Amino acid sequence: MKYDKESSSIEDKPGSYYFFIPLVELSEFDNCSILSSTMIWDDSVSHTFEDAVSLFESCFNQIQNSYDPLDSICRKGLVPSYISRDAHLSETGNPQLVYLDTELLATIDAKGIPLTLDKFLTSDQSFVRFSPEFLFCSNMELYLQQNETESFIKRCSNINLAWASLIVEECVRLGFTYFCIAPGSRSSPLALSATCHPLTTCISCYDERSLGFHALGYGRGSRKPAVVITSSGTAVSNLLPSVVEASQDFIPIILLTADRPPELHDAGANQAINQVNHFGTFVRYFFNLPPPSDQIHARMVLTTLDSAAYYAMQAPQGPVHINCAFREPLDYTNRDWNLDCLRGLDKWFTNIEPYTRYLTMKTVSAFGNYSCSVMEILQIIEKAEQGLLLVGALHTDDDMWAVALLAKHLSWPIATDILSGLRLRKVVNLFPQFDKSILFIDHIDQILLSDSAKNWISPDVIVQIGSRITSKRVGMFLETCSPFSYILIDRHPCRHDPSHVVTHRIQASIVEFAASLCRCTFERKKSRWTDILMVLNSVVAQEIMFQIHSKWSLTEPYVAHVIGESLSGDAIMFVGNSMVIRDLDMFGKGWTDYTSNGNSLMMHHFLEFVGTSVAGNRGASGIDGLLSTAIGFAVGSNKHVFCVVGDISFLHDTNGLALLNQRARRKPMTIIVVNNHGGAIFSLLPIAKNTSPQILKKFFYTSHDISISNLCAAHRVKHLLVQTKAELHDALVKSKAEQIDCVVEVDNSIDSNADFHRIMNKFSAYSTTRYLDYLLGDPCPKSELDAMPVYIIHGAEYMLYRIQLSAPRTSALSDGRFSHEGFILKLCMDDNIAGFGEVAPIEIHEEDLLDVEEQLRFLFHMMKDSVLDVIPLLRGSFSNWIWTSLGIPPSSIFPSVKSGLEMAILNLLASQRKCGLSKFLAGSDPLVRDQNSYAGIEICALVDCNGTPMEVAHAVAKLVAEGFTTVKLKVGRRESPIEDAAVLHKIREVVGYKINIRVDANKKWTYEQAVEFGYRAKSLRLEYIEEPVSSVNDLIKFCDKSGLPVALDETIDNLKGDVIPKLHQFVHPGIVALVIKPSVVGGFEKAAHIAKWAQMHDKMAVISSAYESSVGLASYIQLAHYVDQQNSIVSRIKNKDTCGVVAHGLGTYQWLREDVSEKELNIHATPLGDGIRASVEDACGYLHHLSINNNKIERTYNEEKMRSYSIQVDVDDCSYLVKLQEAGDHINEKVVLLLHGFLGSSDDWVPMMKALSPSARVIAVDLPGHGESQILQQHVENSEQFPVTVQSLVDLLLKLICQITDGEVVVVGYSMGARIALHMALNQVHLNPRQIRGAVIISGSPGLKDEESRRRRIAIDKSRAKFLVSCGLECFLETWYSAKMWTSLREHPKFNSVVRTRSKHKDIKALAKVLADSRVGRQRPLWEDLKHLKRPLLIVAGEKDTKFKDISQRMCSEITQHGECGCDERDGDELCDMIVIPDAGHAVHVENPLPLVRAVRKFLQKLH
Repeated sequence: MKYDKESSSIEDKPGSYYFFIPLVELSEFDNCSILSSTMIWDDSVSHTFEDAVSLFESCFNQIQNSYDPLDSICRKGLVPSYISRDAHLSETGNPQLVYLDTELLATIDAKGIPLTLDKFLTSDQSFVRFSPEFLFCSNMELYLQQNETESFIKRCSNINLAWASLIVEECVRLGFTYFCIAPGSRSSPLALSATCHPLTTCISCYDERSLGFHALGYGRGSRKPAVVITSSGTAVSNLLPSVVEASQDFIPIILLTADRPPELHDAGANQAINQVNHFGTFVRYFFNLPPPSDQIHARMVLTTLDSAAYYAMQAPQGPVHINCAFREPLDYTNRDWNLDCLRGLDKWFTNIEPYTRYLTMKTVSAFGNYSCSVMEILQIIEKAEQGLLLVGALHTDDDMWAVALLAKHLSWPIATDILSGLRLRKVVNLFPQFDKSILFIDHIDQILLSDSAKNWISPDVIVQIGSRITSKRVGMFLETCSPFSYILIDRHPCRHDPSHVVTHRIQASIVEFAASLCRCTFERKKSRWTDILMVLNSVVAQEIMFQIHSKWSLTEPYVAHVIGESLSGDAIMFVGNSMVIRDLDMFGKGWTDYTSNGNSLMMHHFLEFVGTSVAGNRGASGIDGLLSTAIGFAVGSNKHVFCVVGDISFLHDTNGLALLNQRARRKPMTIIVVNNHGGAIFSLLPIAKNTSPQILKKFFYTSHDISISNLCAAHRVKHLLVQTKAELHDALVKSKAEQIDCVVEVDNSIDSNADFHRIMNKFSAYSTTRYLDYLLGDPCPKSELDAMPVYIIHGAEYMLYRIQLSAPRTSALSDGRFSHEGFILKLCMDDNIAGFGEVAPIEIHEEDLLDVEEQLRFLFHMMKDSVLDVIPLLRGSFSNWIWTSLGIPPSSIFPSVKSGLEMAILNLLASQRKCGLSKFLAGSDPLVRDQNSYAGIEICALVDCNGTPMEVAHAVAKLVAEGFTTVKLKVGRRESPIEDAAVLHKIREVVGYKINIRVDANKKWTYEQAVEFGYRAKSLRLEYIEEPVSSVNDLIKFCDKSGLPVALDETIDNLKGDVIPKLHQFVHPGIVALVIKPSVVGGFEKAAHIAKWAQMHDKMAVISSAYESSVGLASYIQLAHYVDQQNSIVSRIKNKDTCGVVAHGLGTYQWLREDVSEKELNIHATPLGDGIRASVEDACGYLHHLSINNNKIERTYNEEKMRSYSIQVDVDDCSYLVKLQEAGDHINEKVVLLLHGFLGSSDDWVPMMKALSPSARVIAVDLPGHGESQILQQHVENSEQFPVTVQSLVDLLLKLICQITDGEVVVVGYSMGARIALHMALNQVHLNPRQIRGAVIISGSPGLKDEESRRRRIAIDKSRAKFLVSCGLECFLETWYSAKMWTSLREHPKFNSVVRTRSKHKDIKALAKVLADSRVGRQRPLWEDLKHLKRPLLIVAGEKDTKFKDISQRMCSEITQHGECGCDERDGDELCDMIVIPDAGHAVHVENPLPLVRAVRKFLQKLH
């Protein structure tokens, strides 16, 4: 490779390619060892380049930190300084990145086949970061030639420069190479020496205050001091704020302040002030150097600096001050000086060590052999019943990991401060807010807003790690909670106990303390207290998320909540004081998704999260110097820093912008300025309640209209103004992509910020109180007083009903039938406790009855004996239960099924508490309990609107006479909107304006038709019109044009995923209502969530039915009652009037000519004449005493028993005993044969078999070597002569089929089973041509095309088989499932269960034989056979399984392009279908089984 040093480029040679080899190298230079690393990267790798660099830096930092800090400090400082300088990323054109491993090398023939590029996997685009090797080596030589130091100092033109050079050289030897220099004359010797030294990095600033804070930031980021050089006079005084902060927060800084000589003090000399002990007790050490003189031994200068460095770095760390007096000359003027003052420095000149080395005696651990006092600590922790781990500011990754491991070891809840680095976490879990491996309590501050929670949380032992706690509320709580013991651990000895509650103070490093405790074994106690605290944290987290995202405008809490999502790679955060740090502490999102970075494999054996370092100036907590500190922090940490500050803080330190332009040794920064045009924090303090606005604005808020944009422009810094959420997101993405410093200004106002904070706090307090009341009200058996009660579903059944309707359904696609079908669900616990639900999909649902029954059968099997830990209506709780307990992605369950299942579970839990669903949902919060007027809900009547205008008017009049005050009519079904308007005019003529009229167009009209209707209906005083236009893009336009109030229905139904951000487009005041069908949106939890959003935006939330029976209606009545109660609470908290009584869309009860129950649900007019109302008490009683009318039940299903048997099959010279499991009607002519993969068994298919059993006779087998199947005997002397190949398994299964059925069989195979199934579908030689009807190939392959690949794979599988036999199944399983193919399966909640079932195989030798003989290497490739396919195939692959998804696509392409007509005259396109299952990897049938079940059933229907 020809490398051009000048341009740092590679010469491209046509036809050439290059191997880029990653390397970790240890090089020796005399007494210096250099550890270096070369890393290769391209965009196809799952991890980002930034992630990899961050990981490498972390590893090297750990290596460095393992050495004594004084022993190796120079070596540590050298490498980072020069390995990163002048390195850049260059795109290469022709050179391609080649992936080379031992498996690939094994395919190269030993005889010397040319290594042509086509034999390798390559990347078309590669990038090379050229190492500055030449600069590094040249400086290394300079560094190693220490005699140059001696000659340089001896050549100094005067004694001032000699002393200054000694000071700078000793700083470098101590590892302090970063110099912050303020311009000045008296400090010239120091400045000249620092800037001339080859190993220093220097920065300057005209403002000493900013410079001091910059040095503070550097020390905070690097954990070693910067050296500050200033002139004399007030230049020194300007350092005081940064010195105070450094002292209070234990940040080391070396202060070298120039001074006038003694003869110029107290003599009126210019810039001469008393600088002796200028910083008082805020420095750890002070020394007043005399003016340089050759009459003083120079080694005094060195020992002074070494002593100062020791005090700066020794606990408690902090700033040190050396006052350096200089007489003139202050420049390079020659003045003779006597070299005798250098006597005694000979050894110093010949090495690279500091003159004085301070050594400490290290012990093995902080506790040594456990003294009596330490044993007391261990006993306190062991006896704790309600222990709380409180984590303050942490500064290193090691400290963060140590605390996390300690929290996991103790199983205590851990309350994390924003500065702990554990508050903003990046995680790979799909449902991180419910992760239980470490019990994070992120929102303790907001939980304490509830008086009930504050009184209830009473830890008996608190262990606080790290000194600073940001939250004032937490601090006040600590003053009153009175724990039995309060233990504080920190490295420094200072008292940090403002509440005066600490009973035990331990001075130790956090890593040592955590390691000592982790070596002890503590009993893991079940704690109801801990479980409740975790639930409350989830409640507050969900409330915060809802409030922040439901607010359409950009708010300051939103900034705090989402900023963590921008911290990818090596990004960290520096946060300012006042409002921004409090917002981040209160509202920062604890978990952010990190799965896109592909870290799951790396994290497999470790904690499943990555902490995010957050720093701030909390020593004195001032707002001065924050920008300068953040810039220094970026330099010291060598990370991409996100700085978040308020506008007043930013304006207080605008001189920091001058430092921003100096990009030496620093990555780009993103500075977010939250500009509310004043000091917003005062608006939240008590003073704002009783002080006039004028005084507040002038003397507290200090309101301003200063242009931050112009300030940035003056300093040539990029500026972006954002005013919306989308603009903020775009700005953060842009700043990261452009890799330049950028100021992002978030525009806001004090008043709106204060109002939103107050509303959020009230909702957090209310939600905490409500759910705490629910959790404490849970009846607990005496045996479970120390733990949350465990509820187990012991039984589940469904009943298919058919009832008659009084008229066809009004739904848009109704087929006009007068009957209605659905399923009644019944879930049971012990003690005859039951809960009912209903699933009854109709035309508006995407699913039908067959789809529903299929899923119910599958779910009921998975729910059997599952623990029911659902928290009612807590967002995400029900979905989390489905995922963690059942192992099913919630998104794969049909909305009607999810709704019916949730209905049954909520009714079951309510029944367990011996109360109705309404009370169960609302709890006993005082805000709810006092609302006696809401004993029921009002019902809106439904009118189909068929007939003449007069007929419709009379129908409405009849309903009014019955007592209805609100009716809804279907429109959009006549020839024109004009006719619909005429009908409504006739209704108003007949019944007048005493009732509310709603109309529903069901998206039938174009925009023009809707406007025509609006024009003619303007005077009719409609309550609202539902879905007037077919296009959602025309909704707002219609509102503005027509002036009619609009309601949403189908528009909401079509919103998938997290609906709240998607609802922002509908905040328009013309949209007055949301009509919510739980069975369509996907359940009660989601319906309540949408309803709350509507109420927050002053819109009606209308619960609507979809022609359910009285079982569903009774549950909806209680849900509607709960929604009405929430509406009242929302209005109270927001201090607004409610939108009045809402009539809910449950009028479909009038369509029920028959019902599923013996007793009728009572809905009637009230004596007060205020409409037709449904009584909540009646609805509760109906469900409590529900008696099913068996005459309306078509069939009942509770649990299908599997039929299990074995069949002996003889094939050639071998006999097998094959274990089979069967479900479905044994006389069904549709037969499905299920074949598992390697290591699987027939048990893998049981849930799927039960789901498919109504459609076919379903049979699963244990393949030879697996499960309970046996290889009985082989009639050959050597068993190796009779391999268990794919073809032999095909022959076995074909004979087996002949024994179990005479009909056609559809073969469904997964992985190894898929290869067998494909052979069976393609092999037409030994079987009846009609025997195999078709095949489903799941994650399967036709084999390897080339011989070399097969040879390599045979060798690999043979090696694996030997490993299995020699090391055992358990060890093999760990190795097998560590492969990349199983990445998504490892993330699945059922992964451990899958591995346990795989470990049950008994015949390891037979299993190894199958591995060696029947794997893909020994299989005959079938790619050519695909061209002659006769039987239909369904090919299935997981969305995340890139390899097999590609194979599946190539299989389909091969069939469709070359396929012949099948046995039933189908062409290639009809013979092959392919589906990709979302949210699944290789193990599709485990990771996302429901879409697979549906696909197989549809395939069976297509075949028959």
